[in-house]
Amino acid sequence: MHIILNSYGASLQRDHGNFLIKTAQAEQRLNPSQIRSINVGKGAKMTSDAVLLAIENQIDVVFVDHSGNPQGRVWSVKFGSISDIRRKQLDFFYGPEALEWVKELVREKIDNQVALLLTLQIDSEDPLRRRINRGIRAMEDYRSKVKALNDSRLEDAAPTLRGWEGAASRKYFQLISAYLPEGYRFERRSQHPAADDFNAMLNYGYGMLYGKIEGALIRAGVDPYLGIFHRDGYNRPALVYDIIERYRIWVDYVVLQLCRQEAMTEECFRWEGQARMLDGLGKRIVIQSVNDYLAEVIQRGALRRSRQEHLQREAHALAKFFLEYSPVKLPSEH
Repeated sequence: MHIILNSYGASLQRDHGNFLIKTAQAEQRLNPSQIRSINVGKGAKMTSDAVLLAIENQIDVVFVDHSGNPQGRVWSVKFGSISDIRRKQLDFFYGPEALEWVKELVREKIDNQVALLLTLQIDSEDPLRRRINRGIRAMEDYRSKVKALNDSRLEDAAPTLRGWEGAASRKYFQLISAYLPEGYRFERRSQHPAADDFNAMLNYGYGMLYGKIEGALIRAGVDPYLGIFHRDGYNRPALVYDIIERYRIWVDYVVLQLCRQEAMTEECFRWEGQARMLDGLGKRIVIQSVNDYLAEVIQRGALRRSRQEHLQREAHALAKFFLEYSPVKLPSEH
């Protein structure tokens, strides 16, 4: 279970060994053993005793903005010790293998996008089916270019890789828009701020996913600020921006299904100037839908686990990868 405090005046307190949630309408007591994470939004509050109870039970506490993006967090000191792993992260950051790691990351993102488009192609009318097929071929061309890229340094290859990744994503979102019910179609992917309902939902879902990935990395002892592909963001958790590329498709799928099912009404959204935002009901629907999807048990590799558990296991696998990393010694020049 995840505690989400996103209504104005909501509070989370400690009541002996339990959490006590208070809103204007009701009170609810929850045992800490039931709780996986706590999100505190603008206008809500959490007492220091409740924070300490969360720490005692190794529950991640995240403070989020109006778009669901994490702005701060509290975690237990029992989460992974990062000193040895950070040193190895730095070795990998400067090592020659970083380029292949990033190429695989970009290829995996394109593969995920293609896989989702293939599911849309099945139940599309013929003109759209042909358009999706052409788009998939174009995206697969970009994936082939990524695989064949022969630069030796990530710093030199990164601008080209970002260009191909961006071109594939633009094609992907054009096809997603063409597939959506007319009221949810959009001109382009808009982030800060969203310009339409679909992007408002997607941005909020991505914000949730950012927080979950950052928490998984911290638990595993990996430094979320030391990115590999995303290196230039000052004082931002750059590695989270790397790792999320593997999992964005989860949020894409959830938002796509909400649109197809016409689950959102006009009261789920509001305008703030030119920005399209989720309102209270819309946030609750997206939060519940994303959390339900992450709780679903699926097969990844040899294991059947919830998506959330797979994410955490893969964060621990990344920590192990860094810890065991030994740089390849390149031939010295004479």
